[in-house]
Amino acid sequence: MAVTLMYCDQPGRAEELFNAGIMEFESKGWRGAHLSFVYTLLGYVRFRRGRLAEAEDFVRNGLQIAERVGHDIPAQWYAVGTLIETLLARGSTEEALRVAHAYKLAEGFPQAVVYPDPQAVWGKLLLAQGRIDEAKQHLSAAGKRLDLRGTRNPSWSPWQLDLALAQIAKEPEQARATAAEAVARARVFGTSSAIGHALRVSAATVDASRATGLLQEAVNHLEQSPAACELAHALIDHGTALHTIGDPHRAAQQLYRGMEAASACGANGLVSRARSQLASAGLRPRRLHASEQDTLTLAEHAAATRASVGLDNAAIAAELRTDAQAVSELLSAVFTKLGTDRLGLRRALEG
Repeated sequence: MAVTLMYCDQPGRAEELFNAGIMEFESKGWRGAHLSFVYTLLGYVRFRRGRLAEAEDFVRNGLQIAERVGHDIPAQWYAVGTLIETLLARGSTEEALRVAHAYKLAEGFPQAVVYPDPQAVWGKLLLAQGRIDEAKQHLSAAGKRLDLRGTRNPSWSPWQLDLALAQIAKEPEQARATAAEAVARARVFGTSSAIGHALRVSAATVDASRATGLLQEAVNHLEQSPAACELAHALIDHGTALHTIGDPHRAAQQLYRGMEAASACGANGLVSRARSQLASAGLRPRRLHASEQDTLTLAEHAAATRASVGLDNAAIAAELRTDAQAVSELLSAVFTKLGTDRLGLRRALEG
């Protein structure tokens, strides 16, 4: 149940269940592979929420426990893959490569179903290094194997999105087709985080004028999810596209928001990219400020309370005497802090 909640934009509820699992395992003296899995899963929940430093700590703990049990076991594969995903999200590509080499990730992939899929993770790492042809080979192989097993949920394994990015340089039409299929799969699954992620990648396969619309839709979806790091990425991409088509004011708004969100997540690579985009637009990046991740402001609480009883953003804006965009940003912060989407908001507030 906790894993299902994790993939369905309810990471806060998933964390409650995983924490209960840890307490039960430790109380009964179960400190082997089961405990490793739970720590790694808890780290993956933090990864999906955009709390990357915390995610890395939990996953390294899970990996350490797995190593006490044995090598080349599912618990170890799971922890290694999740750690590499987290390091890549933080912009630590060299460290991710060191982890992959230390655990001989590319020297043989398990046939059992393991998430993150080791071959897909290796392909994503190759893509981050610019080894495009090798990345395509591994991502395609992983995708074919997963499709044959009926594993088509992009929230579970977004290999198609990484493949589309790898195809852009030499196969732009194929990249668009791959991304379009990934968007279709995400819409079938239906979570805001999956749809937003797919739309963001799809935007990278088209020209800037078409990309702005896709990225605006991606931002709209991700603002309704707890996926803070993915939202930061979409905001920065959107700001970059807006700057390219000559809309500097809106570009600056999105870049500033994206940079703040990326900094809060610990996504240093994204922060650097946003700063570079702002500098190229002749804008000085604002000083980043820290904020309490789990404490709602008065305005956020007011918006959340109204959303939890079914009011839409326009109605909330009217009651708070503001506009719908401001409400959208307030609720985006709420979903990130509470680890839920709109569906689970009432329960999260009561908790």
